[in-house]
Amino acid sequence: MPTLDWIGKKAVVNHHREVPYRLIHCDKDKSHGDPDAGNLLVQGDNLEALKALLPYYAGKVKCIYIDPPYNTGNESWVYNDNVNSPEIRAWLGSVVGKEAEDLSRHDKWLCMMYPRLRLLKEFLSEDGSIWISIDDNEFHSLRSLCDEIFGRKNFVATIVWHKMDSPKNSAIHLSEDHEYIALYAKDADIWRPNPLPRTAEMVARYKNPDNDPRGPWLLSDLAARNFYSEGRYSIETPSGKIIAGPPAGSFWRISRSKFHDLDRDNRIWWGTSGSNRPGIKRFLSEVKDGVVPQTYWHWKDVGSTRHSKQELSKLLGASASEDLFVTPKPSRLIQRILQIATDADSIVLDSFAGSGTTGQSVYQANREDNGNRKFILAEIDETVIRTATSKRLIAGSSQTDTSQMQIGFAPENSGFRFCTLGEPLFDADGNVSPAVTFPDLAAHVFFCETGSPIPKRADGSSALIGTFQNRAVYLLHSAEAVGLAREQAGNVLTGTILESLPLPSPDFTGARIVYAEGCTVPDDRLSAIGVTFKQIPYQIEGI
Repeated sequence: MPTLDWIGKKAVVNHHREVPYRLIHCDKDKSHGDPDAGNLLVQGDNLEALKALLPYYAGKVKCIYIDPPYNTGNESWVYNDNVNSPEIRAWLGSVVGKEAEDLSRHDKWLCMMYPRLRLLKEFLSEDGSIWISIDDNEFHSLRSLCDEIFGRKNFVATIVWHKMDSPKNSAIHLSEDHEYIALYAKDADIWRPNPLPRTAEMVARYKNPDNDPRGPWLLSDLAARNFYSEGRYSIETPSGKIIAGPPAGSFWRISRSKFHDLDRDNRIWWGTSGSNRPGIKRFLSEVKDGVVPQTYWHWKDVGSTRHSKQELSKLLGASASEDLFVTPKPSRLIQRILQIATDADSIVLDSFAGSGTTGQSVYQANREDNGNRKFILAEIDETVIRTATSKRLIAGSSQTDTSQMQIGFAPENSGFRFCTLGEPLFDADGNVSPAVTFPDLAAHVFFCETGSPIPKRADGSSALIGTFQNRAVYLLHSAEAVGLAREQAGNVLTGTILESLPLPSPDFTGARIVYAEGCTVPDDRLSAIGVTFKQIPYQIEGI
């Protein structure tokens, strides 16, 4: 499969592995509503935020939506990638002049996006999907990146969003009236879209001119272009007219016997005169609920850029919204994605949160179907979070109409925790940071061992922190005991501690993995009872 190459790619392909795991701190003063609602707003570089969240949410997110910088050249996007390889430094240092400056802009965008997409993939559930807004500036580059990271076979579709409700007369060449949303599934063989509800306009197309007791129906063509071996026969209408066969190049879509069965059941329509070419009656009461989503989304259905700016202006004021957001998205656009890609209890992730449209849309989706969706938002800009994201989430949690949004307290079943990124789990020497608590390290260790989030928060009352696929994972850790002599035990697996390790169940016969600072038990004894020792921090491996 062809792949995209750019200056600096070698330095970022594995950069997501080098990003440190950081602690996450919740700020009660900046949080809002129910602290146990399950929603998070994280302030910080989204690359580091994603790495910090991974032990808790890997494989759990049903829908990811991101609206990354489009790289138009007019944006001032800044992300601290901490990519300090000689290759990157030399590349940045060699950028001179207009042409090289333009080249560096695209290369740098690719360097920024690659590790973030690589981490985002790890969050998706097996039936999950990722939706990425983009325009022509980086559309083809994005597709190449996603083909490489998610797999070309997992590409689902490109949605075209008709974003302009009027032409842009100031355009130098053409009025750019659309953007794209690239859609990839974690596994396209598993992922299936939810049908969209029928609109009033769709329902109005169903009529009942013959007063059929089964209700309104829509006429479906009896002829189709697909070859059908039994699809060539003549038909006599009720008026006696003979129809020699289907139109040239087509076939009746059902056999003669099936046709007569439908006619006897009054499911064939001949027109009011009884001499029209027949069609099949499709009853509204019998069609499946909803309609298959299409790839063209008109602004009349999902909103335009003008609508999105109006939403923000009502919340922030016209000047503030213009200064902070160049390409805001209307909430109806995100709600359409949630309709298609989420269930009532799904987790939704947006790592380029901006003004918080995704969070507001999650609240609205929950109101519409009495759902319990959760959102995880990450935003790097402290000013944006303070003046826009938080305000929008607070207002959106308590109002159904964004045009009437007021700052008010959220209901009990909504709200969000405001979080910031703390120090790394491991210090510069590779040792566990003294600030790391048992629950923090347990979540990290369990994820690194199993690739799955810890089943429940470990409080340190037991060394057993969880089981996964017939494996029991243990952690011996006490911040006060780090580095103490072995005879003081604490974080060391001794014979006495080994005998006291609790089993997940009395009949458990699976493998047991024990993480500790040291071990005094001989390897042969450990092997004989199915125990594997892994030393902290050297044998903790993460994605």
